[in-house]
Parts: sequence; C-alpha cells; structure tokens
Amino acid sequence: MPGTDSEAARDASLPARAKIAVTAGKMAAALSQKAGRGSGSVIGGKIALRLDPDLLATLAEHLDVVLVSATNGKTTTTRLIAEALRAAGPVVSNALGANMPAGITAALAGGSDAKFGVIEVDEKYLAMVARDTRPKVIALLNLSRDQLDRAAETRMMAEKWREGLKDTDAVIVANADDPLVTWAASSCKKVVWVAAGQAWKEDAWSCPSCGGVMQRPGDDWFCGECGFRRPNPHWALQGTHVIDPHRGAWPIQLQLPGRANLANATSSAAVAAVFGVAPQVALQRMQSVTAVAGRYDVVQFQGRDIRLLLAKNPAGWLETFSLIDGPPAPVVLSVNALDADGTDTSWLWDVDYERLAGHPIFVMGQRKLDLAVRLEVAGLQFQVVDTLAEAVAAAPAGRIEAIANYTAFQQLRKAVVA
Repeated sequence: MPGTDSEAARDASLPARAKIAVTAGKMAAALSQKAGRGSGSVIGGKIALRLDPDLLATLAEHLDVVLVSATNGKTTTTRLIAEALRAAGPVVSNALGANMPAGITAALAGGSDAKFGVIEVDEKYLAMVARDTRPKVIALLNLSRDQLDRAAETRMMAEKWREGLKDTDAVIVANADDPLVTWAASSCKKVVWVAAGQAWKEDAWSCPSCGGVMQRPGDDWFCGECGFRRPNPHWALQGTHVIDPHRGAWPIQLQLPGRANLANATSSAAVAAVFGVAPQVALQRMQSVTAVAGRYDVVQFQGRDIRLLLAKNPAGWLETFSLIDGPPAPVVLSVNALDADGTDTSWLWDVDYERLAGHPIFVMGQRKLDLAVRLEVAGLQFQVVDTLAEAVAAAPAGRIEAIANYTAFQQLRKAVVA
C-alpha cells in the first residue's frame, strides 16, 4: 500500500534493516485490511519488529514522545493530549488503542512528518516502551484491578513501574490522588503532581510502601505507619476548572461526558504545558473531541438511539454508571472473557450493579450467565438476550445505554454498522 511522499522520503533515510522492516510491515497490514481482518496494525507491527527488533527506537528518534499509561482512561487521555499538542506541531498517535509494542511500532511507522509522538501504552509494557522511545513525558493516571490473569495484582504492577521508570529522564505527570501511582512515580527524578481524583478506592487501602492500612480522610490519604502520604499537587481539577501551578483557573468544556474525562483533561493540560502549550489553548483544542475509538458514540440502530460505552473493570464500571441517563433509561450490559478481556470474571462481584436499580436491563455477551448470576444476587430485574437486536426490540422507549467490556464493545460496534 503506497504511503505519502513524506513517508517515502523518511523511509528512504532509514537504516537498511529498518527500511525493509517498515516496508514488510506495511505490506502485511495492507493484506490484512484487504482480507477484512481489521486495520492490520498489530500484524504489521509484529512482522516489522521480527525483522528489526530495534525498529521502535529508530522510529522514535526524531520525535518528542509522550507515553500515557493507566488501567482506565489512557485511550481518551492520549487523544486529548494529541489534540492539545497539535497546537505546537504535527502529531502521530496510536489513536485506536493498539497499545503494545507491535501496535505502537505500526503507528510510529506512519508518522514521518510528526514532531510529537503521543502513545498509549499497556501497563505491562510501559517500562519497555519507555526504554526504547526515550519519552519527554510519561503520564500515569491510575492503577486498579484489571485482567488479573495477565497483569497480576495492582501493587505488583506499581512496583514494575517504580523499578522500570526510576532512571528515566522523562517528566512524570502523575495522579497524586492514587496512592499506587504516587508510590510508583516517587522513585522518579522529575514529577509533576496532578490532583485528578480517585472515585474507585477499593484497590488502595493498603500502603504500597509498607503494607500498613491507609488513612483516607476526605480527598487526602496517608499511611500512619510509615508516613507515606499524598504529595501537594501542582495541577488540580476543581469542579469544571483546571487549576494550574500559578493558581490560574481554566474552564473545561468537553463534549465527552463524566467526571473521569474532566480528570483526563486536567492531566492532559499538565502534559501539554511541559511543551509550552498554555492551558487555555490546550483545553480549547480538546473541545473538538466528541468520541474516542467509538466510545461515547450515539448511533442509530433499528430506529433507536444507542450510546456505546466501554467499561472493563470495577473502576471503569463505577465511572460509567455515574454518567448514564437515569431510570427508566434502558441499559444493555455485555461481557466477554476472551484473551483481550482477561479470562478471569471474578471482578464482576466487585461492581456495584445495585446502582442500576430502576433501569430495564438486558444482559448479553459470552459470559452473560456469569453476569446474570451477579445481577440476581443484586436483586435486580433483567432479561437475558442473545443479540443487540433482541434487546432493542424488547427495550422500552428512550435512549439505550449499551455498556460492554473490550471485545464485547467491539462486537456491539460491528452490530450497529452491519
């Protein structure tokens, strides 16, 4: 598949091995697209890295790189940072969320004109990608339980971040309200602390430093045993305003819903400021974002409005419940447990599904019976269905809120455009 003239010029300037790897990766991606097997970015990146294991580092050499990692919100925050930094120059980004080394490599291979690389990174691969891309900034948003069969428990992930990032020269933009993130970032040389909030606290009652019980009065937190405590933030979310280090207050006017996205915008403004983009400019550019990889899209399906929402773990479901329309708005819940989701569904028991009382609920997905048992225990009325069409046909009037975990979300997107 031919690229742009600038891509061709960039590719021609690459070392021979990198040039061959990029070309082979693009060909593999094009063939995957023609076969109808998605964008091809992952298979293209895998082939390119197999041919040149140093390709990611080579492609990142000319970029000012920002890495974004978290359990929740990294795709949206990556998109917001990318929009903000476009005020200062061209940006290349893995906007569709392919966040492991293969997908990241494929994204950077298409960024010949870019000044900035804004890259979402899977939590498990953050230290590795940071080593290869030598980022200027790393944004750490939150850590909570997710895909425990693959990613292990949260303190272990925080320790991997802490050890893997301690020698980085990057500016770390870290959420001061998350004790796990704070502990991971506190080993780094340069940290900008952001008070972005933490709605889900159930993974942060044990001190990551000593194992003692955390004290959490109001928005503050500290360990009474070892003295580990919340740092004073440089940036903060206050209502619907970003407070900058000089105490300036800048309004956030996003088209994306929910408090979580106000927090994402606050961290994004702090990142943009490292590159000299003023908060008012950064926040104004973020207003243009209406959906992220299909998340928050309102689509028409069989004559009904359906809002597509992604929630992959207890923290994500909690945030999602806070932004859906109130009862009696119908709600579709879909859960899978494929490799990309994590095969352990025990997290369903940690989600406060009782918040859905009063909503007509329709349950679908590969693990619909697991979810049905959880809703039965919660005392909720629901209907198990096989397809979205079946749910829509039975749903009462009103916009339908469709909430799904990762692969179930992709299936819903395909269903509404089929």
